Amino acid sequence: MKLGFGLPHGGHSVSPHNIVLIAQEAERLGFDSVWTYEHLLRPTRPIPGVLGGEPMLQSHLYGTCYDPLETLTYVAAKTERVKLGTGIVNALFHPPVVLAKRFATLDQLSGGRAIAGLGQGWMPDEFETTGVPMKRRGAGFEEYVQALRAIWGANPVSFKGRFYTIAESEIGPKPLNPEGIPIILGAFVPAALQRAALIADGVMPGNMPWEISEQAIPGFRSIAQQAGRNAARLQIIIRAVNVPGKELPLTGSFEKITGDIFHMQDLGVDQIIFDPGQLDTPIEQQLHFMQQLSTLIPQLA
Repeated sequence: MKLGFGLPHGGHSVSPHNIVLIAQEAERLGFDSVWTYEHLLRPTRPIPGVLGGEPMLQSHLYGTCYDPLETLTYVAAKTERVKLGTGIVNALFHPPVVLAKRFATLDQLSGGRAIAGLGQGWMPDEFETTGVPMKRRGAGFEEYVQALRAIWGANPVSFKGRFYTIAESEIGPKPLNPEGIPIILGAFVPAALQRAALIADGVMPGNMPWEISEQAIPGFRSIAQQAGRNAARLQIIIRAVNVPGKELPLTGSFEKITGDIFHMQDLGVDQIIFDPGQLDTPIEQQLHFMQQLSTLIPQLA
């Protein structure tokens, strides 16, 4: 199993210096990947979160968040090996041809290190701001993935669907790998896990309670296998945020986190991304946590 680390590209600690500092330290310590996320705006009124619940003000990180792909392109020029992933970009807010070209450009400039972590968005304010109807989710998101794969395929590109149409055209650059860029779908609910098992190269759920994870992780591969896919090739990437006061896997003391990591490995998880920057953790503490985690990398290989 591999470990990844989130870049500090939002909140009080965001700066080009800190982004590069974390990226280069992750590479030096042997982490497999570094990751960004996307927030377009922060509503000034309380709203329900991604899984509903009582309305509340969203994190201040939403209001100051560097663009995920531009950040990774900057990091690509400052690193040599570490993979560059989005966890996640809300695909529906971008025309498929625009997002496909941006990912392919990052992939070419980085020597084939891009990972396309995609979601379909959840915040009504962002859908309204980008002029995309929320009813586009679901079937529209599945078609979006089809369009991306078509654009990354051989020229001439041609696509006609219910939501997206691409006239026969030459579109480049293409990803460095002829098979395209890995598409990993963010997922929190059963329908999203099933969608990822059927159409993506992997899935990226959050650190869910054990009673859910222990069913969802093997269930994801089972769905893929029943659909005739090579389930062993699909990636399961857990994105963990150590939220104080919540009894979740991959949270709490480092000793507890260590035990949880090895249990995740036993369940068949391919990678865990730790992202203390989501809590605006000071950079010094992030670096210390990275150093602790790096001691486990040889044992996970």
